[in-house]
Amino acid sequence: MLLRVLILALVCLGAPLRAAEVAVSPGAGALARAIAGASPGDVLLLQDGAYPGPVTIDRPLTLRGPRAAVVDGQGQGTVITITAADVVLDGFAVTGSGRRNQDLDAGIKIVRGADRAVIRNLLLVGNMHGIDLHGGRDALVRGNRIEGLQSDRMNERGNGIYVWNSPGAVVEGNSVRWGRDGIFANASRKDIFRNNTFQDLRFAIHYMYTHDSTVSGNVSIGNHLGFAIMFSDRVVVKDNLSLGDREHGLMLNFANGADVAGNLVRGGTKKCLFIYNAHKNLIFGNRFEGCGIGIHFTAGSERNVLTGNAFIGNQEQVKYVGTRSIEWSFEGRGNFWSDHPAFDLNGDGIADGVFRPNDLMDHILWSQPAAALLIGAPSVQLIRWSQSSFPATLPGGVLDSHPLMTPLVIPVPDDIAAQEALVAGRWAKGTYDDTDLDDLGTH
Repeated sequence: MLLRVLILALVCLGAPLRAAEVAVSPGAGALARAIAGASPGDVLLLQDGAYPGPVTIDRPLTLRGPRAAVVDGQGQGTVITITAADVVLDGFAVTGSGRRNQDLDAGIKIVRGADRAVIRNLLLVGNMHGIDLHGGRDALVRGNRIEGLQSDRMNERGNGIYVWNSPGAVVEGNSVRWGRDGIFANASRKDIFRNNTFQDLRFAIHYMYTHDSTVSGNVSIGNHLGFAIMFSDRVVVKDNLSLGDREHGLMLNFANGADVAGNLVRGGTKKCLFIYNAHKNLIFGNRFEGCGIGIHFTAGSERNVLTGNAFIGNQEQVKYVGTRSIEWSFEGRGNFWSDHPAFDLNGDGIADGVFRPNDLMDHILWSQPAAALLIGAPSVQLIRWSQSSFPATLPGGVLDSHPLMTPLVIPVPDDIAAQEALVAGRWAKGTYDDTDLDDLGTH
């Protein structure tokens, strides 16, 4: 009997105490006092009302509340700073950060050592940056609605979600609107950004020095640029939609070893895909439609594979200035070109003739734009007829030896298509702000 009592006592001592649920009423200082008095693992239940901040969470806690519970930083620094591991924020609203971009004022900041933070179902409005993942590992940011600032100068606003040196972050199912960039990832790795929606921003997703990561299933609507992968290696960019973005749908700038697949870019964009000094990328199964340029390919990009893509109704399918010949098919499978008058006599789905999207006059027009005045001259038409009749006279450039007869189709859900329709023609008005996406110094 004594042995049984001792065993039972040891079991009770070894069992963790059950986390307490503590109701927190609104009011000045109420949330800070509740955090200071809480034990690790407690759940603080916020009630409807205002909770003036800022506050710091320095122990493992869960803060949960309805949207009508509002934590307000009153314009002072970051509203909620998380310094402990295993913190969960769920459901309520966060507003009123400071406006000092150089200090990275934010609605929520997760610092180094604050690992495994969970930020979900929050409303973040009126903050310089929405959520700043600043060194914490393995964070989960899910299902939040973030509305950034709408000041005149876009480059002076903060980002919806800023990820700096935060490996293992998963950012999914969020809606981000206004501000500067939807997600700006810098000096991080092994992150996953998926199934987010971005509107009215500079970049939807902006990668700098972020390696071994995934960008998938995201939707960019009416932004200045969709998805920019810059100075980052081995990034998977798949199944994203860029609809009605202004400058580029996708950008690979000093990006190497990427897999770019299943993406749709369409609707008024200057360049569907811009490839600048990017090497050994696999670009397959994408649809580039209705852009000024389907692909702008420059700066010595080498050893890229393009196959199974569809180029539909772009004003200029490919812009490539160079003397090398580049093959854009792989293992007998090329791409679909809407302006290729192709035949397929044997019915194998591969066109019987090769396709060259550019000729000598294209090269002249790119390097000497004033030559466009002569585009209808008989001499120009003679040069183009000669090149079509005698391919040996063609300069180096892009060649698709196995063009496809049928384009792939990437469906767009009805609700997303409705939002796309609302931004149609936006950029033709020429009323956008100070953003210059070709100035790499502004990135």
